[in-house]
Amino acid sequence: MAATIRLLPQPPAAEGDAPVPAAGLGALRRLAALVLALVLSLTVTACSGARASAPASLSPEAISAITKQAEGFLSARDRLPDLATLVNDRDWTFTRNLIHGPMQEVGREMLYINKLLLPADRAEAVARASKLKAAMAELDEAARLQDGEALRKAYIKVASGFGLYAQVLPEPVKQALKQV
Repeated sequence: MAATIRLLPQPPAAEGDAPVPAAGLGALRRLAALVLALVLSLTVTACSGARASAPASLSPEAISAITKQAEGFLSARDRLPDLATLVNDRDWTFTRNLIHGPMQEVGREMLYINKLLLPADRAEAVARASKLKAAMAELDEAARLQDGEALRKAYIKVASGFGLYAQVLPEPVKQALKQV
């Protein structure tokens, strides 16, 4: 598609002014358009590059919420020595009471933490949370069936699961809770 350029009539030149040829004005316009296009493309490239290279990070509100939930998770983890004693004593009833009492909120706390994590960290956190919940269910079932060997194996999985899940907590949360 060919563009037609219409030249407007030139005002009369004042005395001493040299007339500007129409061809020179067109070249000046093309040069100005080229410079403008170059500046715009460099600006867009610079702006988009800065956003793309910035590392993703959690907001202070998300860190605060994760910290609050992690406190509950870690207090349940701190009950592992009590649970180990009950498992070694094969105390079926109190093992189940501890799982369904002080440790029952662990699944909910991990779920809430997982929702607040960065998308890149979320899949691993969900997988680790699922393994820990499954291990706790195995422990509960072994206590219900009064199976000492299954109880011992399930406890090892639970203790390992708490340790593995604690690793997915963001560094600022670990520092705030003195877990580093």
